[in-house]
Amino acid sequence: MLLAVFGVALSLFAGPTVVARGFDAPTHVTAPASEPGRLYVVEQAGVIKVVNGGRVRAQPFLDIHNLVSSGGERGLLSVAFHPRYATNRLFYVYYTDTDGNTRVVQYRSDGTRAIPSTARQLFFEQQPFPNHNGGQLAFGPDGLLYIGLGDGGSGGDPNNNGQTFTTKLAKIWKLDVNKPGSEPIIAEYGLRNPWRFSFDRATRDLYIGDVGQGNWEEIDYVARANLGRLNNFGWAVYEGRSPFDQNRAIDKRGTLVFPIAVYGHALGCSVTGGFVYRGKARRDLVGRYFYGDYCSGTIWSLRVKKGKATGLRREQFTIPGLTSFGEDARGGLYAVSGTNGTLYRIAG
Repeated sequence: MLLAVFGVALSLFAGPTVVARGFDAPTHVTAPASEPGRLYVVEQAGVIKVVNGGRVRAQPFLDIHNLVSSGGERGLLSVAFHPRYATNRLFYVYYTDTDGNTRVVQYRSDGTRAIPSTARQLFFEQQPFPNHNGGQLAFGPDGLLYIGLGDGGSGGDPNNNGQTFTTKLAKIWKLDVNKPGSEPIIAEYGLRNPWRFSFDRATRDLYIGDVGQGNWEEIDYVARANLGRLNNFGWAVYEGRSPFDQNRAIDKRGTLVFPIAVYGHALGCSVTGGFVYRGKARRDLVGRYFYGDYCSGTIWSLRVKKGKATGLRREQFTIPGLTSFGEDARGGLYAVSGTNGTLYRIAG
């Protein structure tokens, strides 16, 4: 059942339930496909904790707090499990090191916790400022590890990293972790700060929540058929669908792509990208993409049809300090709050 206000549908979906509390500034939640009933919660200071049946295991899965600079937009920002984690036990973390630079490191676990001696760095980039670190890792439908970086920080992309190919900043990269020595390849560019991207586990389409500057937050979309194409999301020539700095030129090596959804800063200040729900508990929600805002805690959802957003609605619940959405092994949808340290289940 829906209500409509100012042309945006309002859902009567009751909203999330609390799974566990007491986390220290959680930044991410996920799970390997082989472990139903278990969730891994990333804490900004450099710890990954395991939640099993609603209980937080006392022993951390990973503790690298001595390697991580934490605070503001820095810290341990995400974890991704290899598609064959059940057999090879490989996983990958994205963090800001003690010098403020970005590292992506591979580890192996024993099935219960990480083995520190197995650490192997796969990706590095210097960060000129302490904000806009990006931070998402996710395996794509091609089996490659996708790595999201922001524009390096400050404001207004002073170094024009969004439209410059001589830096890793302001881009999403893809890396073949199965071939030692592989170099990352640009997948997408023209991004200000892609704070959470995901692949729809059914269609394999890509959704990106890109944090805006002063006016607009945006959701970007790439259909599975276009993932092999180089896409340019326009920053800092555009913010959302609007001109930002027309004195800069669009780098035309990629196809310019505008967002499928935007919202202004009257409704929030920093988008948190989410997931398309593919769980079993709520058939009415299947196929809806959920996203929200860190500052207001507002949650929206939409569907994509023929490359365009449809059925946009504001959900009738909020999550304060929304830092990340996540999925469990079966496609259930979760979220974490960085301000109250809570893990929520939105729909199992």
